[in-house]
Parts: sequence; structure tokens; C-alpha cells
Amino acid sequence: MPPLSERSTRSSSPLSTSGVDRRVFLSSLAGVAAAAGLSGCAGASAAGSRSQGDLSAPLSDKVPKGTELKIASYQGVQELQFKLAGLAGLPFTVSDWVNIGAGPDVINAFRAKSLDVGNNAGIPPIQAHFQGFDAKIVAINITRKPNYLFATKPGSDIKDVQDFKGRKLAFSQGQAQGVVLLRALKQAGIAYDDVNLVPLTSNQFLTALQAGQVDIAPLANSQAPAYLKQYGPKGAHTITTDVVDLLNLLWAPTSVLADKAKAAAVAAYIPRWAKGQVWAYEHPDAWNEEFYVKTQNLTLAQARAITALANKPLFPPNWDEAVKWEQETADLLAEGGFVKGFKVGSLFDRRFEAIAARAVPAEYRK
Repeated sequence: MPPLSERSTRSSSPLSTSGVDRRVFLSSLAGVAAAAGLSGCAGASAAGSRSQGDLSAPLSDKVPKGTELKIASYQGVQELQFKLAGLAGLPFTVSDWVNIGAGPDVINAFRAKSLDVGNNAGIPPIQAHFQGFDAKIVAINITRKPNYLFATKPGSDIKDVQDFKGRKLAFSQGQAQGVVLLRALKQAGIAYDDVNLVPLTSNQFLTALQAGQVDIAPLANSQAPAYLKQYGPKGAHTITTDVVDLLNLLWAPTSVLADKAKAAAVAAYIPRWAKGQVWAYEHPDAWNEEFYVKTQNLTLAQARAITALANKPLFPPNWDEAVKWEQETADLLAEGGFVKGFKVGSLFDRRFEAIAARAVPAEYRK
């Protein structure tokens, strides 16, 4: 695998008005997002290279006894949904519910074999492919309303996206927040060279905003109330757009999916994952109290403001729209020189395509 400095498709000079060379940017971002050695080809070979695994075998409808999976449950969301919705009784053992959510962290965990199934947006699978790690998408929930908004640092005079020109913007190449920012810039007609993209991971965004290290950071709708409560009186505010990050998905390393027992367990997990999201959507009062108030320390009013923006879960029985969206995202990243262009169809394991849709009522099928 060539070094990051050689894996760029754009030959323009500086990335931003700060004069940071794109190759330096990519290398520094790789260091932020890949503490476990994501740039090493040896790691890719050991933990899921593109040559591993035959995924042509049909999925088994029975999970062999003794099968175990390590599943992402960021902030305990999956465990809590399963508990509240009565979705216990999995036909396999969850050996670990891993409190992990950020795309770079999920890729690290995949490589370390400390995670079998992750829950992310569309961009982490693209980033994993770019880094030489083979993983596949196995379930999709379509989101139609924006899940992110842009927060300013305290005391900011930024009013809209046009004001992003010449500013320092928190940017995570391997996460949903990154593609939301790029799409917003493109929609506003702002070139990458007109802004200063500061390489960070999403868990660093709040600290960077608070310290004034960046002017803007994309935050999840659920993060904004607490941030504004603390820093709104100091001049921080938010900027909303109609930019949507379409995909909320489950994905897994090819090495996991090539294991017939684990693939069957993943297929058994997907219906419960879908039903858990439907339950939370249909029971907002209970979800507000049990999750946002009790575990996130938000007020009930803040929780209600978040759930009012929640997307209705939609599980498409056909993934064509998702593939098209993912291709547009990959092309957008390639245009900026952040990844090499490729056909994203290889990221989808279509054996799992209709499983989530079959598990939910018709109104939740796209």
C-alpha cells in the first residue's frame, strides 16, 4: 500500500488559505484517526485484506451454538433499546457491547478484532476502503432530515455558510460530520481552498470549539442543546442547513462475514437493530426519559427538542438509492483529493439487503 502522501487524486497546491499542503494534511489526519496503525499494510493483511473471504455462500437461517459477536453500542444505545423494546433472546452471545461510535475508532477496533459489527454513517466504509481495510455494509436506515448542524465558537460573528470562507472548520475525513461539511461547502459554492480544514475527530470538536481553535464544527442535533446551554450566553450559536447525511448503517469486516456462523449471527441481529429503532421512534416519551435524561443528563425539554428532529426509521428493501448516495459521497471526497475514486458497489454485501425491511411494518420500509 502506498503512503498517504501518494494516495491523492488531486494535484492542486494548498488545501486552504493557511497554505497547508494537502499531502501534509492527509498525513496529519491519518495520525489523528489511526493511532492503531491504520496506514500500515501489514495490519490490513492481518485483519481483513481485500483478498480474504468468499461472500458468495448463502446466509444460514440458524446460528450455530457458541457463536459470539462483539457489537458497537455507543453510549449504550443498542443495549437500552433492546431492553426497553423487549428484544432480548438473541440466538448468539454478545461477548461485548462496545461503547464506540466514531468512524476512525470503529475502523481501529475492526483491525484489532475487538469489534465485529459497527454502526456508522456512509463515510467510514469509504475511508476504510481507502486505507486498505475490507469491510461490508449489511444493513441500511435511510435518513431524510438533517442530523447535524454547524456550531460556532463563542463570540462568533458567522451568520451562514457563506461566512465560512477564510475560517477554520473542524473536519473529520472519515466521519459523517466530514461529508456533511463538504456537501455544505459544495452547495454554497465554496472551494476547499477558500477555507481552512482543521483535521480532527468528532470527539475533539467540542473542545476545539470551546478553546476557539476552530470557528465552526458540525455537531449532532443531540449535542447542540448542551453546548448552547453552556456557551450560548458567551456568543456561541448554531447554523442550520438542509444538508442530509442519508445513510445510517451497520457494517462488518469481511473476515467476520466470511465466517458462516458469524454471518448468520449478523443476519439475526439486523432485525432486532431495526425494531429497536422503530421502538424508540414510536415511544419518544420513554426514550427521552430513559436515554437523554437518565444517561445523557439533558433536561426533558432538551430531550424533546432533539426527538422532535428525529428521523423516522426507513429500511429500504432495495439498496440502489443507498449505493447511488455512497457513490456521490466517494466522488465528492475524490474531487477534494481525500481518497482515490472507486466504484462503491464493492462495499455492499447484498446477501443482507432485505433483512431489515422484512423485520418492520410497511410504513418503515422505503
